[in-house]
Amino acid sequence: MSTLGKVAVLMGGSSAEREVSLRSGAAVLAALQSLNVDAFGFDPKEHSLLELPVTGAQRVFNVLHGGAGEDGRVQAILESLGLPYTGSGVLACALSMDKGRTKALWRGMQLPTAASMSVQKKQLAALDPEQLLAELGGKVMVKPAHEGSSIGMGKAESGEELASALQQAAEFDDEILVEAWLAGPEYTVAILGDEALPVIRVKTPHDFYDYAAKYQDNTTEYLCPAGLTEQREKEVRQLALTAFRATGAKGWGRIDLMEDAEGNLQLLELNTAPGMTEKSLVPMAAKQHGLTFPQLVERVLGYTLG
Repeated sequence: MSTLGKVAVLMGGSSAEREVSLRSGAAVLAALQSLNVDAFGFDPKEHSLLELPVTGAQRVFNVLHGGAGEDGRVQAILESLGLPYTGSGVLACALSMDKGRTKALWRGMQLPTAASMSVQKKQLAALDPEQLLAELGGKVMVKPAHEGSSIGMGKAESGEELASALQQAAEFDDEILVEAWLAGPEYTVAILGDEALPVIRVKTPHDFYDYAAKYQDNTTEYLCPAGLTEQREKEVRQLALTAFRATGAKGWGRIDLMEDAEGNLQLLELNTAPGMTEKSLVPMAAKQHGLTFPQLVERVLGYTLG
């Protein structure tokens, strides 16, 4: 068997991204087993994390998306148990799970990110949607501040649409991010260790890259290579790596960004436990980089040996 010891693959969980996490976990588990790693699946919704020491697990591959798996709570428990785990630590996970505060950090470090405002659920009744819309340029994207996989997102270009989008997002979160609309191409960059992998361009006929475009239909195109000039590819990768490091993230992750109408790059968010399904983007970038899926999984797990 592998020298990596017994590995628990954390998958499922209780967040709104549970089903995606289960698919990611199944793929990672199969890859580890193909490498003769003694690996098993572990769903925190069905078993307490405090049971992990009893299983004999020596390290953890975390593919819990959203919720406790990506906001630092699971990482804190694993640290208290003395179990090495994949991905970023408590602080970086907690920060990056909060889209608004991540953007505030980037803005404070002079990194480019679109104008935005955070709105509390309890403020909605007194909010003037028309005024907020005007302050952010007349067209916006509305996002739950602490969800992933485009869950609860919506666009708005009228006060009525904004009020509706805010109510929808409030079903998933007590804090909502309202961000100025970005009209340019969307990119995503996987980070592996100290390296930014090839840029992927995301093209969808949907109004934006929503949950259906990510997981449910086949109309979304993923271009890797992204069709950029060598210089532009370098710029996008460098910005992604700088943004990743700014949060204190480590191991692996994915930075999403877009261009605005003038062609300027704007950071969107950091994912500290990206999808690892058959349609996920990190495996796609890794393949372009020359890594098979099992090699990618082994590399990510290998960072827990440090």
